[in-house]
Amino acid sequence: MQSDGLCASPGQSSVRGATPASQRKNAGRNGGPRTRDDECFGGGTDDNMDSDFDFEGNLALFDKAAVFSKISSLGAEGEKPTYRHDQNILEVKPIVYRQITVPQHQHGGKEYCTDSGLVVPSVTFDLHKRLLASAERWGLSVERRLETVGVCSSQMALSLLGGPNRLTPKNGHQLPVVVLLCGPHLQGAQGVSCGRHLANHQVETVLFLPNCLKMQECVSREATLYSRSSSQQVASSRDLPQTPVDLVINCLDHHESPLLREQSWYQSAALWANQNRAPVLSIDPAVGAVPQSVEAKWTLFLGLPLDVERAESKVYLCDVGIPKRVFQEVGIGYHSPFGCRFVIPLHTA
Repeated sequence: MQSDGLCASPGQSSVRGATPASQRKNAGRNGGPRTRDDECFGGGTDDNMDSDFDFEGNLALFDKAAVFSKISSLGAEGEKPTYRHDQNILEVKPIVYRQITVPQHQHGGKEYCTDSGLVVPSVTFDLHKRLLASAERWGLSVERRLETVGVCSSQMALSLLGGPNRLTPKNGHQLPVVVLLCGPHLQGAQGVSCGRHLANHQVETVLFLPNCLKMQECVSREATLYSRSSSQQVASSRDLPQTPVDLVINCLDHHESPLLREQSWYQSAALWANQNRAPVLSIDPAVGAVPQSVEAKWTLFLGLPLDVERAESKVYLCDVGIPKRVFQEVGIGYHSPFGCRFVIPLHTA
């Protein structure tokens, strides 16, 4: 007995619910047409697949010596440079080491170079004086310059004294002792400013400042401020320490007053410094044909170096904050050589 509507008509699939896709799949399984597969994979196989590959014959065709010789020659010609981890692989512009230029007639006669190789020429005192005067006209007053020199020179002195290895709470029983020899002029005021900053960093300072009738106002102001640090101040060389100290800072000389060397207080202070075995740091010393009265181990110049008489002294340079256009105003082509520091060493070029 047949059910109504369930009989399959001739030529139709006997599978209920069969789809065209399943019909094509079944046709392929039953040996039906495979047009697309034959086009892709139906190519005839290579008859040589049945034979073994001749490894020895092909290896004999390989000239090992000639190939490696060619590779070696290519490597020598096109060898790429190797770089360290801290080297820049990008191409950069050529480095210009002479970035500071001064007029020929104002050149000091000596050239220095920084640790990175930048050339720093020395200048004459007249050009240096005009540079500071121009900076003062633009707002870099004497007071601001004194403070800058005091900070930079004290930082250098602290480094010379041993830095963090010496100035620690554990070494409170052996604090460094520094003597500052200062004259009654601008250079002396720079030394007093340095002494105040050293005293603020727990350094025992002794300030030598003679009692002179003619003392510049900037020196009096700095001495008054120094007195608030509770550090020692003397007016006679007889009151200076009789034992060697850690450091002597010399600010006795004045650029425009060479006759100060004939004063008794100057000669006695210079004699004490030369007899004491402590190393000497000279800040902004006077230069000229006359040798320095106090032999210095280190010399600190401001802005640009002057030509020092003694080559034995190690030269340092202090950044006092003079803008670039102020240098250009007095005829100096300038690019700062200081990098990330305010005091840098200079080496004879």
